[in-house]
Formats: sequence, structure tokens, C-alpha cells
Amino acid sequence: MRESWSLGIDRKTVAPRRQALVVAEQLETWAGTPSAPGFFTQFAESASAVSGAPLEMLRRAAIDASNSMAETARFLRQTYAPAADPRNGVGQERHALARRRFMGMNVDAREAYEWGFAEVSRLDAELAKTAKEINPNATLDEVRHFLDTDPKNSIEGEENLRGWLQELMDDAMSFLIRENHFDIPKEIHRVEAMISPPGGAAAMYYTSPSEDLSRPGRTWYPANGRTKFPLWSEPTTAYHEGVPGHHLQIGMATVNSEKLSRFQRNEFVSGHGEGWALYAERLMDELGFLGKPEYRLGYLYAQAFRAARIVVDIGMHCEFTIPKESKWHGGEAWTPELALEFLSARSSSDDEFNKSEINRYLGWPAQAISYKLGERVWLALRDDAKHKHGAKFDLRAWHAYALDLGNLGLDLLKTELARF
Repeated sequence: MRESWSLGIDRKTVAPRRQALVVAEQLETWAGTPSAPGFFTQFAESASAVSGAPLEMLRRAAIDASNSMAETARFLRQTYAPAADPRNGVGQERHALARRRFMGMNVDAREAYEWGFAEVSRLDAELAKTAKEINPNATLDEVRHFLDTDPKNSIEGEENLRGWLQELMDDAMSFLIRENHFDIPKEIHRVEAMISPPGGAAAMYYTSPSEDLSRPGRTWYPANGRTKFPLWSEPTTAYHEGVPGHHLQIGMATVNSEKLSRFQRNEFVSGHGEGWALYAERLMDELGFLGKPEYRLGYLYAQAFRAARIVVDIGMHCEFTIPKESKWHGGEAWTPELALEFLSARSSSDDEFNKSEINRYLGWPAQAISYKLGERVWLALRDDAKHKHGAKFDLRAWHAYALDLGNLGLDLLKTELARF
């Protein structure tokens, strides 16, 4: 990687300086120090619980990996950052390519930017309305603070959180099978809740089952040093990452080894995958799983957060100004600081998470827009199928048909679902 980055410097094809420094910091965290062992050192030591594990060999490999991380961090700080692009965004031309890559379709940046602002406004009103159901005498921020700090709405300890998330996903799986909303093969009935190792991004994520299905699909929750976890915003995220979100989508592709090629099973177009996962959150709301006002507030925050992502990502990378008619910094250019303020107002997470998200958008142009814009396509396709079949529309059959296709670019998904 250092060699390819050096070639980029020679060719003047470089990433933003801000991102080089952020990655250097992350590498240093993973490398660790003598007083704070890094990820690889801790990972190697975990093998001591396995009988016959080649512990000394693993320890040497961990040292090599940690040293490589530290050396790469020094390269980024001392060699790459001084030559990197001083701008925060990548510009309209590179962003257009990134939009096509992550969506599998062409996206008009201006239309998406304006739609994102409109969706943020709509969801702001929904958030305020739902907060009043929890406490009619409090502001939205006060309600959020109450839910974040009330012991009755929290759980103590990583293992207790993991157990709670496991039960939540098990209940969802049982319901979806029992009520016949999905045709789920037995091989993927199990999805495991896990606590993720330190040093990574602050967002929950999913890892697929092994190709032979001996290892189940897993959701990974980053504790980030916390021991107390507010629960109000967690169900919607679990449905996104687990059931019926990424686990059903990716798990079905894994099971369908005779229908789909290895490329099809492992390909992941974000607009399709993240769009489906956000659709899955909405579906669970439609099915009544987010009926508690505090859980529905968490769902609405997740929706508003993804809408704000569209605005922030496109605004920063395409260098659009904030609409002049906006009462909030109207007519100004986007900065990471303004982006953080805009995003945090629509986030159910803490400042560290939101700062991590801004770094993510600037380092991964157009990926963040794929969630809400992808969901928009999935919802439009479901509406098309309902209109086409009328009273004969079968949601279970539509879900099965869509998931059996594997992950596709959204232009191709439109073509294939038109055949349903």
C-alpha cells in the first residue's frame, strides 16, 4: 500500500490530507503501544484458550503486523500528508464516478441533494411529533437526553448487551418465519450477536456466514470503551444489520450457491445492499416491531441520519452551498465542522460516533448516500409490484424473488424486478 501511495504522489493522484491523518491515527490504535497492546497482540493471546495453538508463532506474527501498522502510520504522517490534497472533498467529477460505483445507476447530484434536504425536513417534523408522545412537555433534545441517561432505558455490561441483541434478533427471526413474511432456509436461521474488537469504526456492522455455512452470519457491536448502553436506538440498527436486513440478504446469497456464481454471491453494490437494510428497518416498523415510542424515535433518528448523510456527503464532495432559504447557515459552504453540527442534530449517537462518521464520508465518497437513495429505489419497486398485481400482490413472494437475485446494481435490479 505504501508503494502504491508513493506512486500516487508521483502522479499527483492523491487523497485529502485530512483522511491521511485520520487513517494514520487509526493504524496507530491498531498497532498499540507497550502499555496499551494493539489488536493483533490481543488477538494472538486469545489463542491461549485453544489447545495446541501455535502461540509463539502467533505472537511473532502479531508483532510483525503491529510493526507494519506503525510503520505505515509514520509514512502517512511524514511522507504522504505533506503531499496530499488540502481540500476535504474529492470534487464533482470523482464523486460522479463514486455515485455510479456505489449505486449501480446514475444519480443526479443536485436532485439527490435537494431531495435529501426535503427528506430531512420531513423527518425533523416526525421526530418532534414522536418525542411529544414520550414527554409532551420536553423538547426533542431533552427527550433524547432522558433516553440516553435513564437507567430504565439502558443495559449494563457488554455481555448483557450482547445477550439482549441476540434475543432481539432471535425473536425477529421467529416472527418472520411464523408469520410467513419470508421463506428463510434453516441453514441461516441463526445469526450471532457479537461485540467488535476496539480500534475500528464506531458503527455496528455485519459479517457473512462462511461459504460452507459452518460459521453463521454475525452482527458486531462496537462498545468503544463504554459499559452502559442506552437501548432506545438499538432495535432498528439490529434489524438493519441482522434480521431481516443484511443477514437475510447476504445469507440467502450464500445459501443459493447453485443459483448464483461465487462473484454474484460475494459482490456488494451498496445501493442495493444498504438500501435493502434500510428498507428492512422500515418493514419492521410496518410490522409493529417499533411500536414503542422510544423505539420508533430511534428508527426515525436512523432515517433522518441517513437523509442527512446525503446532504453532507454530496454537499462536501461536490462543493454545493447550503440552500440560501435555509435558516441554518443559508448560502454558506460546507465544512467538516458544519457537517458535524448538521449530522449530530439528527443522530441518536454520541459525539465520538458522529466525528467518526464525518471521517467516513470524506474518506469514502458517495457510499453514505447509498442507504436512503437505495431505500428509495426499493420502495418504488415494491410500489410498482403492488400496482401491477393489485389484490394478488404477495409480499412474501416478492421478497423471495428479489433476494434470490443476489446483489445487483440498481439499474439491473429495476430490470429484473419488472419481470416479477
